[in-house]
Amino acid sequence: MSYSTKDKSTPNLEPIKTPTFESTEDERIHRKQRLAVAFRLFAHYGFDEGIAGHITARDPEYPDCFWVNPLGMHFGQIRASDLLLVNHKGEVVKGNKPVNTAAFAIHSQIHQARPDVNAAAHAHSLHGKTWSTLGRLLDPLTQDACAFYEDHALFDDYTGVVLKTEEGERIGNTLGEKKAIILRNHGLLTVGHSVDEAAWWFITMDRSCHSQLMAEAAGKPIVIDAETARLTHSQVGSHFIGWFSFQSLYDMIVSQEPEVLN
Repeated sequence: MSYSTKDKSTPNLEPIKTPTFESTEDERIHRKQRLAVAFRLFAHYGFDEGIAGHITARDPEYPDCFWVNPLGMHFGQIRASDLLLVNHKGEVVKGNKPVNTAAFAIHSQIHQARPDVNAAAHAHSLHGKTWSTLGRLLDPLTQDACAFYEDHALFDDYTGVVLKTEEGERIGNTLGEKKAIILRNHGLLTVGHSVDEAAWWFITMDRSCHSQLMAEAAGKPIVIDAETARLTHSQVGSHFIGWFSFQSLYDMIVSQEPEVLN
């Protein structure tokens, strides 16, 4: 994983090095710890909803396998050692708890369709699922929302809980090469080259949904023009910015809940 910090998307940042690893096992530990912290952050932001929601991280050694949360375990209690490794058949390779069928049906197909994607995040967050009922893409109303300008899709066909890989394949096809997708009457899903990036896009996308819901309730918001929205997307919507935006949140959780890394 390597990003440039000297392109037009990061004009004011000093060169910041993304992590490199001496071994596959080191990279695996890193991804699992990042994933566990992402779940704690989702709990922090109130994205938990019973047994719903999942974030996955592709294994660095076995790219057809991914790490995921156990079914029924609260996001706020997940540690790196609690994560499950699931293969392309939906079998738990490492771990002794059940896997969410919907997690496998959706994430297996996204990881298969997008070799560039190392992580995907989906939850039934309040503002994301509320916005999804409108069956619309987000408008570029704020600088933060511009991260998704022409870079998110709408899956406009709710058919119930996703339990079959065919449905996950349709979601993956609709996502295409974009960073996020709105699942109508369901919620949000984001992807990234890293767990850090996928988790950050979900957090800021849910907030952008909240922002637009409030703006439209208050009046008629002013939309950022297309040219400016595209420029802003290049400044706030890059892979590096997605990764970097997660770092302070990671540090916050680890300082408050250090057991998450165990």
